[in-house]
Amino acid sequence: MSKLKELAKLGQSVWLDFISRKLLVSGELKKLIDDGLRGMTSNPTIFDKAISKSTDYDKDIKQLVNNEYSIDDIYEKLVLKDIGLAADEMKKVYDQTKGFDGYVSIEVNPLLANDTKETIMQAKHLYKALSRPNIMIKIPGTNEGLPAITEVLGSGINVNVTLIFSTDSYKKVVEAFLAGLEKFDKAGSDISKLASVASFFVSRVDTAVDKELEAKGNKDLLGKIAVANSKIAFEISEQIFSSERWKKLAAKGARKQRLLWASTGTKNPSYSDVLYIDELIGPDTVNTMPPDTIKFFIDHGKVELTLDKGIEEAKSQLKKLKELGIDLTKVTDKLLTDGVKSFSDSFESLIASLDDKVKKIKQEVTV
Repeated sequence: MSKLKELAKLGQSVWLDFISRKLLVSGELKKLIDDGLRGMTSNPTIFDKAISKSTDYDKDIKQLVNNEYSIDDIYEKLVLKDIGLAADEMKKVYDQTKGFDGYVSIEVNPLLANDTKETIMQAKHLYKALSRPNIMIKIPGTNEGLPAITEVLGSGINVNVTLIFSTDSYKKVVEAFLAGLEKFDKAGSDISKLASVASFFVSRVDTAVDKELEAKGNKDLLGKIAVANSKIAFEISEQIFSSERWKKLAAKGARKQRLLWASTGTKNPSYSDVLYIDELIGPDTVNTMPPDTIKFFIDHGKVELTLDKGIEEAKSQLKKLKELGIDLTKVTDKLLTDGVKSFSDSFESLIASLDDKVKKIKQEVTV
């Protein structure tokens, strides 16, 4: 049995944090699914690399240019085609798991991260355009994103809440999720059909905190805080999904909003390349991994429950961090701001790259 399937037996699903046209048409995705892959996520940075750094999309771009589509429309057509192909391939997982897994996530335009109304409109537009049950719409966990999460879920659309860095933000996200379920239920709809994950970012926390620890000359906590932060989020999740409020929804068939570990590729080469996999294995969770991290885990990762171990140690580590004068909330707030900007920059980079390709195609036509 493959390690990905072994993880699934422990209650953790592996999703791929990557998408490209080559992956979709080469048979590589099908092989990963056969090995136990159970979902996929995408973001503007992933699409920027896929489209800008290859010629795989040039034929489609030429055809769209010939049909006189705008740059924005070309971007959307390319992305929707990839997401649609991936969702069709993942549909068998969706069917086999009765809607538990098999999802493919697409993000709303990151430039809308601070605009509730526009985020809602685009989320509904993307879901309708893709017209598949195993699509999740990614909405950032910003203050403006929270009411959008409730409204979109309340409209019967699956949601992947992205860019969660702190436990305080996570609590707000779960509240938005519960409110969305209650809204959908109040409308007389079947809440058992809704699925959602909360993407809790991991490695970037260590990248940011380690700099502050090094500045203070502390080595004991290096590479520890991201995992500690995640373990506390899991403890919070266990508490929330044991509440009376949740039990009422669960009795009507509601599915938990699973914690999804995001940003799990190790950034620091001195740390284990499976650090954020091995230490965060637990039930009712998802780990979305870049392709290389999946390979590393299959090669030398350990399949054993670890997420509920060392909770007290995690609390102690976070306490020591505070005693050192490092404000984790301040760090995670900045990470959220930087995360939104990073995705926005990637989106703008992709649009600029598409614009260049379109200009070259038009020049070729006129020559």
